[in-house]
Amino acid sequence: MQKKFIVMGVSGCGKSLIGSMLAERLGLAFFDGDDFHPRENVEKMRQGTPLNDQDRYGWLQTLNALLNREETAVLACSSLKPQYRKQLRHGNDAQLIYLKGDIETIWSRHSCREGHYFNGREMLESQFRELIEPGADEAIQVGIDQPADQIIAEILAALAGSAGEVR
Repeated sequence: MQKKFIVMGVSGCGKSLIGSMLAERLGLAFFDGDDFHPRENVEKMRQGTPLNDQDRYGWLQTLNALLNREETAVLACSSLKPQYRKQLRHGNDAQLIYLKGDIETIWSRHSCREGHYFNGREMLESQFRELIEPGADEAIQVGIDQPADQIIAEILAALAGSAGEVR
């Protein structure tokens, strides 16, 4: 079975929760991409300013190095654009898992979050504008409008169905 995974989607889709649950279920190390943002990026987001490609470049390089260094990993990372996904997967064969949801569902989750630096609906809307959804040939796609246990079950079923092959 595959040993490296990137759980992707816009902020608030459940990447950290699902990623940590998947890692625990598979006995793999879990890493939250948010923990690796440079201070400048965090401050920018805290002020409600969306990150641009230049802001993300070094962060994605750091995450790619992590994936290439670790023997096993589940990484939660937005991975909004194909070039970000390509940068993350350079030198490794991480399987993408896309947590798909609509803006209203995700905004309702954001509204309940406390203490997170991601600030405001405008930033969430900017992520939806930036998002280029991966195709079924690039990622396992799972809808987030169901309980976390069901999302994990769908991911595990898809992994079992792919017989460990990377998409």
